[in-house]
Amino acid sequence: MRGWRWLAAALLMLLAAASGGAWAVREALAPLPPGPEVEVTIPPGSLVRDIGQALETAGIVKRADVFNFYVRWKYREESKHFQAGVYRLHPGMTIDEVVQKIVSGDVYRETVTFTVPEGFTVEQIADRLAKEGLVEREAFLREVNEGDFDFRYFQYIPAAPDRKFRLEGYLFPDTYTVEKGATAHDIIQRMLTRFESVFSEEWRKQAATLGLTMDQAVTLASIVEREAVLDEERPRIAGVFYNRLQAKWRLESCATVEYVLDEHKERLTLQDLAVEDPYNTYLHDGLPPGPIANPGKKSLEAVLWPEKHDYFFFVAKNDGSGGHYFSKTYEEHLKHNAKSSGSF
Repeated sequence: MRGWRWLAAALLMLLAAASGGAWAVREALAPLPPGPEVEVTIPPGSLVRDIGQALETAGIVKRADVFNFYVRWKYREESKHFQAGVYRLHPGMTIDEVVQKIVSGDVYRETVTFTVPEGFTVEQIADRLAKEGLVEREAFLREVNEGDFDFRYFQYIPAAPDRKFRLEGYLFPDTYTVEKGATAHDIIQRMLTRFESVFSEEWRKQAATLGLTMDQAVTLASIVEREAVLDEERPRIAGVFYNRLQAKWRLESCATVEYVLDEHKERLTLQDLAVEDPYNTYLHDGLPPGPIANPGKKSLEAVLWPEKHDYFFFVAKNDGSGGHYFSKTYEEHLKHNAKSSGSF
């Protein structure tokens, strides 16, 4: 019966063409009126006639036999390479458009979307992705430290023995959409690629003019990210840290201590500040061994173009604004500190 239908379609098109009825051929091949997208499954080993029937049933083509004839006539070689899978197609597509999708294997892939907030650490990212069922936490952390990535900035990341996570600072905060089933490697590669698109070669050169390597700039930006709340204060906070570095003062950033403690505290104790760790900038000079979080664009810009001033101290205001008091002297800082429950 199928053979008769195919033959009838073939004869219809041949007779129409032979009699000058090009309009009949166009009508037989014309797409259906546009409609909503539908999923069409093509099982492995499907014949052209099976595919045509599936398309007719789904409402993508008018007649399976016409599709069958047209494909055998125009796409005989290409039809040998039709790929199985689930396709998202919609009424209104031409037969040629449908064929191209099936030949190219442009199958529908389910995606998932996740967001990495600015200032998240590698461990926080791993926790969030694991909670959403995207990765296995330990596998993600292992890939961060051991994975091989196509990342042009690798050469600028030092292999410091005290560095907690090799790629801390470079998993750029953003909203990502990935294919369902993406591996930890795939996700990390996407985030590294996003970092590259933001941190240009010009930015790296700008860091050099300030006397910093790219990794040092990212490290300082990660501290600014964790200390700042208001965007307008980021360049000013960066300027405080530059002043301290140039004066050979310790940074004394609470954020670096919190990275060691692996928790946020409204107020650090003297015991907290005395925790021995290379990342504790209350005890060690200069920058920590690596970034303490993954900074966003505004914190990176703040470090590359810091505000120039004479401030050496800042302390959080206790008014819910997220702002800080900035001081030039320790005495002034003590007065501001008395008005705040925070500590610097």
